[in-house]
Amino acid sequence: MAGPLTPTGDPLLATRFRIPVPPETFLRRARLLERLDEGVRRPLTLVSGAAGAGKTLLVADWAGTVTARNTVAWLSVEPEDTAPGVFWTYVLEALRRQAAVRYADLAGGFDDADSPDRFDDVGSPARSDKVDHSLLARLAALLNRRAEPVVLVLDEFDHVVSSAEIAEALHFVLRHAGGGLRLVITSRTEPLLPLHRYRAADEATDIRDRDLAFRPAETAELLRRHGIRLSGAGLDTVAERTGGWAAGLRLCILAAQRADDPESYLKGFEAGQSRLADFLLAEVLDAQPSETQDLLLRSSVLERVHPGLADALTGRADGAPVLAGLQRANAFVEAIGDSWYRLHPLFAEILRAHLRVRSPGLEPELHHRAARWLGGAGLVTEALPHAVDVADWELLAHRFVDDLALGRLLTGVDAARLDELFSRMPHAAAGPAPDLVRAARELARHNVGRGLGHLRRVRERLRADGSRASATVRLGCALLSVLAARMTGAADRAEAAAREMEAARRDLPEERLARHPELTALMLTDLGSAQLWAGRFEAARRSLVAAARVDVAPATAYPHHECLSRLALIDFLRGWPRRAEAHALEAVAQAERSGLQPAARTGLAELVRAAVAIDRDELVAAGAHLDRAAASAAAPHDPIVTAELPLLRSRLRLAQGDPRGALHALDVLEQPSPVVRRSPWVEDRIALATFTAHRAGGRREAAARVLHGGAAGPQTALAAAHAGLGDGEREEALRLLDSIPSEPGQGPKVTVATLLVRARAADALDDEYTAGRLVARALALARPERLRRPFLDAGPWLVRLMRRSPSLGQGHDWLPESVTGHPPRSTPGSREESVPTETLTPREHEVLCLLARLLSVEEIAAELHLSVNTVKTHLKNVYRKLAATRRNEAVRRARELDLL
Repeated sequence: MAGPLTPTGDPLLATRFRIPVPPETFLRRARLLERLDEGVRRPLTLVSGAAGAGKTLLVADWAGTVTARNTVAWLSVEPEDTAPGVFWTYVLEALRRQAAVRYADLAGGFDDADSPDRFDDVGSPARSDKVDHSLLARLAALLNRRAEPVVLVLDEFDHVVSSAEIAEALHFVLRHAGGGLRLVITSRTEPLLPLHRYRAADEATDIRDRDLAFRPAETAELLRRHGIRLSGAGLDTVAERTGGWAAGLRLCILAAQRADDPESYLKGFEAGQSRLADFLLAEVLDAQPSETQDLLLRSSVLERVHPGLADALTGRADGAPVLAGLQRANAFVEAIGDSWYRLHPLFAEILRAHLRVRSPGLEPELHHRAARWLGGAGLVTEALPHAVDVADWELLAHRFVDDLALGRLLTGVDAARLDELFSRMPHAAAGPAPDLVRAARELARHNVGRGLGHLRRVRERLRADGSRASATVRLGCALLSVLAARMTGAADRAEAAAREMEAARRDLPEERLARHPELTALMLTDLGSAQLWAGRFEAARRSLVAAARVDVAPATAYPHHECLSRLALIDFLRGWPRRAEAHALEAVAQAERSGLQPAARTGLAELVRAAVAIDRDELVAAGAHLDRAAASAAAPHDPIVTAELPLLRSRLRLAQGDPRGALHALDVLEQPSPVVRRSPWVEDRIALATFTAHRAGGRREAAARVLHGGAAGPQTALAAAHAGLGDGEREEALRLLDSIPSEPGQGPKVTVATLLVRARAADALDDEYTAGRLVARALALARPERLRRPFLDAGPWLVRLMRRSPSLGQGHDWLPESVTGHPPRSTPGSREESVPTETLTPREHEVLCLLARLLSVEEIAAELHLSVNTVKTHLKNVYRKLAATRRNEAVRRARELDLL
């Protein structure tokens, strides 16, 4: 008996209804299966991606899951289906076969509308070139009566994607099938369905190339399944070269399996001479018209391509429509915004190899054209890679400086690449611009002496040129002079150079300066850092606050992070722990938002967080912050970080009861830097740490020598007065107390320390009333800041006083019993119970703030661009750290702790 036929009399091919079986090494990705589960709750799901993106296997794998089994009608679309009658004959047969399977599995226990026999009532197309509207209406009506929807998968819809008649008929059936039909389409290009309507009505789910791309963890697992294990660097190389493209990974793995050293092979294989090249050239390049092939080949020399730049390379004027068409067709061309496009890295690599074969000698000319177009468009940093091999270096450096791009050598995503490019500049290239570039490179590498040498030559030339000197050269010289002054601790020079830069700015158009916010951010951050080092705290604060207000951009991310970290340090040094912590958390959050890796950060924010944690007697957290600070890139180079790190390590060891270790931690500070001027407040902090460690270790004579050394400042004098009272030297201690100046703007930490020493002096004079009054004031100031360390370090006299006057400790259960003499309350909801044993991370703090605004978990996820599961994890950590079980309880305790 003959089976069903198409209108042309050909038998229907059973293989086209068969769901493909994924190979054994196929990696099931739960995140994509979840997207498909969610998608089929809507009428339309579109899985679109480039050739080899893994569309078919993904949907086939999903079709075999429990949630999809027995509901999927599968049809692999082929070129002959462009005839509407043939296409709909195959669709109807796919629906019949699905219904038959379901009917057999459930033994007929469902609505009669689901019966496979009912699809026979719809009929079949009589002609290959046309389908009667009544047939489509009968099909839609039948589907609309189904008890449960059927999922129709149209795989490789590309073959009929240009058929308006098929698209119109599909839309009609889908719209009138109600909840009885769910359509899943896999295609390289978008079908002619009115997708905008489906998307606007939230009736469509899109799974695109970026979703299909393998993530690093998925890449590692896929390699493992094929018996290949790579180092982190090797995995990064594979991920970068393939861009997560499924077919590219598969072909790379097959080739690497035959290599003796898979990692070396994957790092160095020539994509242009591999199966990858054969696949992409056949599937993508050869399928394009000759003009499109030419544009792709020529554009392969670019990191990104603009229609105007494409026209410059081809000599034609069709760049815009060709690039837009390639992007729509998922032909390994991605739109990245502002009319710019990017070729898939592996595709571009293969195209470059093919270009050299097809058009030998053309590549240098293409680089020359690209350099001219990019330079003319003001994109000098992008023009450089195309110009370096044939460039006039003096002219190139001049254009770089004239474009105000010098700051890009110091910060931003292009810094490393630009440094490598200019490393090729020969010594023979002379003039102010090449010397400025050299100075920037040296200073960025912390080679201060060499950087200053190049700057001296520029200044000599500027003096010789006088009023004829270029404003851009003067601005660049001033910018680097501020940086050099910061690196040598010369605040006066930094301020003078900042004035020079401001004068140069006035000679430049404001619109040019506005395109380079990093120049202002760098100058103000460096100026504020130099002023901070010199102890000019208020001037430093003004400079750093101004830097923090500069527009956020990729090139300003690091200066923003750095200036916020330094504002945190100023707050800490002035005695405001809560303010310091808030600025430090903001600095860390800014770094995370900008994608700065922990090792690339200043480390100063973590040092401030460690200092605050020590003051609060949260010693485990302090140690973790110090470890993170030590791992930062700035640790060996930033004078503030190199000074503060051993100082805080010394404080931590002293708080842990190890005075010998505290002194040992200070050993690295014995040899001051020959380049950086001494900082008055750093010297005072070194003296204080040394004096305190000697006293804690019982070495009174060594401690006295610190005072006689002349480096003691107010904080050390206060510590000396405290020690003198303990030694019975009341008159000398009181003299020291009276000699300490009262500085404006000092915060509660400084005031608390002063009050406790004065209270000890009153106690030594048997003035218990004054001593108690001073301690009460200190407790009231310390409580909001949770300053435990000053009370723990005060000595036995404070414990005796508080036990003689029990009312002093009432309401201060945030202090340990060893100080107050009162055991902490254990009543539910007490303040002491709400003190977190662990500090909230910046992200957890952000989640907590949004929680306090009564946002739902979904709204928090949308606000922070996180997944709902990630937000739930953060909330779980917040509740644990605040010892809370509900939202209201967590918010209340956070407010008690002044976290909100």
